[in-house]
Amino acid sequence: MNILVTGAGRGIGFASVKEFASRGNHSIIALSRDKSRLDELAANCNSLYPSSKVVPYCMDLEKDHAEFPILYNYLKKSFVHLDILLNNAGCLINKPFEAMKVEDETKMWAVNYLAPSTLIRYLIPLMGTSVKGHIVNISSMGGVQGSAKFKGLSSYSASKSALATLTECLAEEYKTFNLAFNCIALGAVQTEMLQEAFPSYKAKMTATDFAIYLVDFCLTGMNYCNGQILPFSLSQP
Repeated sequence: MNILVTGAGRGIGFASVKEFASRGNHSIIALSRDKSRLDELAANCNSLYPSSKVVPYCMDLEKDHAEFPILYNYLKKSFVHLDILLNNAGCLINKPFEAMKVEDETKMWAVNYLAPSTLIRYLIPLMGTSVKGHIVNISSMGGVQGSAKFKGLSSYSASKSALATLTECLAEEYKTFNLAFNCIALGAVQTEMLQEAFPSYKAKMTATDFAIYLVDFCLTGMNYCNGQILPFSLSQP
Protein backbone atom coordinates (compact mmCIF):
# COMPACT_ATOMS: atom_id res chain seq x y z
CA MET A 1 0.00 0.00 0.00
CA ASN A 2 0.93 3.65 -0.43
CA ILE A 3 0.60 5.45 2.89
CA LEU A 4 1.04 9.09 3.94
CA VAL A 5 1.73 9.85 7.61
CA THR A 6 1.82 13.44 8.85
CA GLY A 7 3.71 14.49 11.96
CA ALA A 8 6.27 11.79 11.21
CA GLY A 9 9.22 13.62 12.75
CA ARG A 10 8.50 12.47 16.29
CA GLY A 11 6.07 10.80 18.65
CA ILE A 12 3.18 8.76 17.28
CA GLY A 13 3.91 9.62 13.66
CA PHE A 14 7.55 8.54 13.96
CA ALA A 15 6.57 5.28 15.66
CA SER A 16 3.78 4.62 13.15
CA VAL A 17 6.08 4.98 10.13
CA LYS A 18 8.43 2.41 11.70
CA GLU A 19 5.52 0.08 12.40
CA PHE A 20 4.14 0.39 8.85
CA ALA A 21 7.61 -0.31 7.43
CA SER A 22 8.00 -3.39 9.62
CA ARG A 23 4.88 -4.91 8.05
CA GLY A 24 6.59 -5.08 4.64
CA ASN A 25 5.64 -4.21 1.06
CA HIS A 26 4.47 -0.68 1.81
CA SER A 27 5.57 2.69 0.50
CA ILE A 28 5.32 5.21 3.33
CA ILE A 29 5.57 8.94 2.72
CA ALA A 30 6.74 10.41 6.02
CA LEU A 31 5.77 14.09 6.25
CA SER A 32 7.17 16.55 8.77
CA ARG A 33 8.85 19.94 8.94
CA ASP A 34 11.87 18.34 10.66
CA LYS A 35 14.11 17.25 7.78
CA SER A 36 16.86 15.79 9.95
CA ARG A 37 14.46 13.51 11.85
CA LEU A 38 12.80 12.44 8.60
CA ASP A 39 16.13 11.55 7.03
CA GLU A 40 17.10 9.59 10.15
CA LEU A 41 13.77 7.77 10.14
CA ALA A 42 13.94 6.90 6.44
CA ALA A 43 17.53 5.67 6.64
CA ASN A 44 16.76 3.51 9.67
CA CYS A 45 13.59 1.99 8.25
CA ASN A 46 14.97 1.38 4.78
CA SER A 47 17.94 -0.42 6.30
CA LEU A 48 15.92 -2.56 8.72
CA TYR A 49 12.95 -3.25 6.44
CA PRO A 50 14.13 -3.37 2.81
CA SER A 51 10.82 -4.77 1.54
CA SER A 52 9.18 -1.46 2.44
CA LYS A 53 10.17 2.03 1.31
CA VAL A 54 10.07 5.13 3.51
CA VAL A 55 10.18 8.41 1.60
CA PRO A 56 10.77 11.64 3.57
CA TYR A 57 8.76 14.71 2.58
CA CYS A 58 9.59 17.96 4.35
CA MET A 59 6.64 20.33 4.78
CA ASP A 60 5.35 22.70 7.46
CA LEU A 61 1.61 22.08 7.61
CA GLU A 62 1.01 25.31 9.48
CA LYS A 63 2.71 27.65 7.01
CA ASP A 64 3.44 25.94 3.68
CA HIS A 65 0.03 26.57 2.12
CA ALA A 66 1.42 26.65 -1.42
CA GLU A 67 2.91 23.19 -0.87
CA PHE A 68 -0.40 21.31 -0.90
CA PRO A 69 -0.84 21.21 -4.72
CA ILE A 70 2.89 20.45 -5.07
CA LEU A 71 2.47 17.48 -2.74
CA TYR A 72 -0.52 16.28 -4.75
CA ASN A 73 1.43 16.43 -8.01
CA TYR A 74 4.41 14.68 -6.45
CA LEU A 75 2.26 11.83 -5.14
CA LYS A 76 0.38 11.47 -8.41
CA LYS A 77 3.61 11.31 -10.41
CA SER A 78 5.64 9.15 -8.04
CA PHE A 79 3.01 6.82 -6.56
CA VAL A 80 -0.07 7.18 -8.85
CA HIS A 81 -2.49 6.49 -6.01
CA LEU A 82 -2.69 6.76 -2.22
CA ASP A 83 -4.33 4.08 -0.09
CA ILE A 84 -4.06 5.44 3.46
CA LEU A 85 -3.86 8.99 4.80
CA LEU A 86 -3.01 9.20 8.50
CA ASN A 87 -3.60 12.75 9.73
CA ASN A 88 -1.53 12.53 12.88
CA ALA A 89 0.24 15.91 13.09
CA GLY A 90 -0.94 18.02 16.00
CA CYS A 91 -0.23 21.13 18.01
CA LEU A 92 -0.90 21.40 21.76
CA ILE A 93 -0.58 24.69 23.68
CA ASN A 94 -1.47 24.51 27.36
CA LYS A 95 -2.66 27.94 28.55
CA PRO A 96 -5.55 29.33 30.60
CA PHE A 97 -8.35 30.55 28.34
CA GLU A 98 -7.85 34.25 29.16
CA ALA A 99 -4.11 33.99 28.54
CA MET A 100 -4.52 32.38 25.13
CA LYS A 101 -3.37 34.64 22.31
CA VAL A 102 -4.90 34.78 18.86
CA GLU A 103 -1.57 33.55 17.51
CA ASP A 104 -1.79 30.47 19.75
CA GLU A 105 -5.29 29.62 18.61
CA THR A 106 -4.44 30.27 14.97
CA LYS A 107 -1.48 27.89 15.19
CA MET A 108 -3.50 25.10 16.79
CA TRP A 109 -6.42 25.41 14.38
CA ALA A 110 -4.04 25.55 11.41
CA VAL A 111 -2.32 22.31 12.37
CA ASN A 112 -5.15 20.42 14.07
CA TYR A 113 -8.01 21.20 11.69
CA LEU A 114 -7.14 23.20 8.56
CA ALA A 115 -4.12 21.09 7.60
CA PRO A 116 -5.91 17.71 7.68
CA SER A 117 -8.98 19.22 6.03
CA THR A 118 -6.87 20.67 3.22
CA LEU A 119 -4.85 17.47 2.79
CA ILE A 120 -8.03 15.44 2.47
CA ARG A 121 -9.44 17.85 -0.10
CA TYR A 122 -6.32 17.66 -2.26
CA LEU A 123 -5.62 13.94 -1.91
CA ILE A 124 -9.08 12.40 -2.24
CA PRO A 125 -8.70 12.23 -6.06
CA LEU A 126 -5.76 9.84 -5.53
CA MET A 127 -7.65 7.55 -3.16
CA GLY A 128 -10.08 4.66 -3.53
CA THR A 129 -8.75 3.68 -6.94
CA SER A 130 -6.94 0.34 -6.47
CA VAL A 131 -8.24 -0.64 -3.02
CA LYS A 132 -10.65 0.94 -0.56
CA GLY A 133 -9.05 4.12 0.73
CA HIS A 134 -8.82 4.87 4.43
CA ILE A 135 -8.49 8.33 5.96
CA VAL A 136 -7.72 8.23 9.68
CA ASN A 137 -7.77 11.42 11.73
CA ILE A 138 -6.18 11.61 15.18
CA SER A 139 -8.36 13.60 17.57
CA SER A 140 -8.40 13.75 21.36
CA MET A 141 -10.61 12.54 24.18
CA GLY A 142 -10.80 16.22 25.12
CA GLY A 143 -12.71 16.80 21.89
CA VAL A 144 -15.36 14.19 22.67
CA GLN A 145 -18.63 15.42 24.19
CA GLY A 146 -19.14 14.19 27.74
CA SER A 147 -15.50 13.32 28.34
CA ALA A 148 -13.38 14.75 31.16
CA LYS A 149 -11.98 18.18 30.34
CA PHE A 150 -8.78 19.80 31.53
CA LYS A 151 -7.88 23.39 32.32
CA GLY A 152 -5.66 25.03 29.74
CA LEU A 153 -6.84 22.86 26.85
CA SER A 154 -10.00 24.67 25.73
CA SER A 155 -8.75 25.73 22.29
CA TYR A 156 -6.86 22.50 21.69
CA SER A 157 -9.92 20.42 22.58
CA ALA A 158 -12.18 22.58 20.39
CA SER A 159 -9.92 22.13 17.37
CA LYS A 160 -9.82 18.37 17.89
CA SER A 161 -13.60 18.28 18.27
CA ALA A 162 -13.89 20.02 14.90
CA LEU A 163 -11.68 17.35 13.32
CA ALA A 164 -13.85 14.60 14.76
CA THR A 165 -17.02 16.22 13.41
CA LEU A 166 -15.37 16.70 10.01
CA THR A 167 -14.71 12.95 9.95
CA GLU A 168 -18.39 12.16 10.46
CA CYS A 169 -19.47 14.68 7.82
CA LEU A 170 -17.04 13.43 5.17
CA ALA A 171 -18.05 9.83 5.77
CA GLU A 172 -21.60 10.87 4.85
CA GLU A 173 -20.57 13.06 1.93
CA TYR A 174 -18.40 10.35 0.36
CA LYS A 175 -20.43 7.28 1.36
CA THR A 176 -20.88 6.24 -2.28
CA PHE A 177 -17.11 6.41 -2.90
CA ASN A 178 -14.58 3.65 -2.26
CA LEU A 179 -13.40 5.49 0.87
CA ALA A 180 -13.71 5.23 4.64
CA PHE A 181 -13.20 8.06 7.13
CA ASN A 182 -12.55 7.30 10.78
CA CYS A 183 -11.28 9.20 13.79
CA ILE A 184 -9.40 7.99 16.86
CA ALA A 185 -9.93 10.12 19.97
CA LEU A 186 -6.75 9.67 21.99
CA GLY A 187 -6.22 9.83 25.69
CA ALA A 188 -2.76 10.55 27.07
CA VAL A 189 0.19 9.07 25.18
CA GLN A 190 3.75 9.80 26.26
CA THR A 191 5.13 11.91 23.41
CA GLU A 192 7.35 14.95 23.07
CA MET A 193 4.26 17.09 22.48
CA LEU A 194 2.67 15.92 25.74
CA GLN A 195 5.95 16.40 27.61
CA GLU A 196 6.26 19.99 26.39
CA ALA A 197 2.69 20.85 27.43
CA PHE A 198 2.72 18.92 30.75
CA PRO A 199 6.37 18.53 31.86
CA SER A 200 5.54 16.78 35.14
CA TYR A 201 2.99 14.32 33.73
CA LYS A 202 3.89 10.78 32.67
CA ALA A 203 1.37 8.87 30.56
CA LYS A 204 1.10 5.11 30.92
CA MET A 205 1.00 4.50 27.16
CA THR A 206 4.00 5.05 24.88
CA ALA A 207 3.91 6.13 21.24
CA THR A 208 5.32 2.75 20.23
CA ASP A 209 2.56 0.92 22.11
CA PHE A 210 -0.16 2.95 20.45
CA ALA A 211 1.43 2.70 16.98
CA ILE A 212 0.88 -1.07 16.94
CA TYR A 213 -2.87 -0.60 17.35
CA LEU A 214 -2.99 2.43 15.06
CA VAL A 215 -1.25 0.73 12.16
CA ASP A 216 -3.51 -2.32 12.46
CA PHE A 217 -6.53 -0.03 12.35
CA CYS A 218 -5.25 1.97 9.37
CA LEU A 219 -4.62 -1.22 7.38
CA THR A 220 -7.89 -3.01 8.17
CA GLY A 221 -10.36 -0.67 9.89
CA MET A 222 -11.93 0.55 6.64
CA ASN A 223 -13.40 -2.94 6.20
CA TYR A 224 -15.42 -2.68 9.43
CA CYS A 225 -16.35 0.93 10.14
CA ASN A 226 -16.86 4.32 8.55
CA GLY A 227 -17.59 7.71 10.08
CA GLN A 228 -16.70 6.49 13.56
CA ILE A 229 -15.10 8.40 16.45
CA LEU A 230 -13.30 5.72 18.41
CA PRO A 231 -12.10 6.53 21.95
CA PHE A 232 -8.69 5.11 22.80
CA SER A 233 -7.80 5.80 26.41
CA LEU A 234 -6.70 3.95 29.54
CA SER A 235 -9.01 6.08 31.68
CA GLN A 236 -12.78 6.49 31.77
CA PRO A 237 -14.29 9.60 30.13
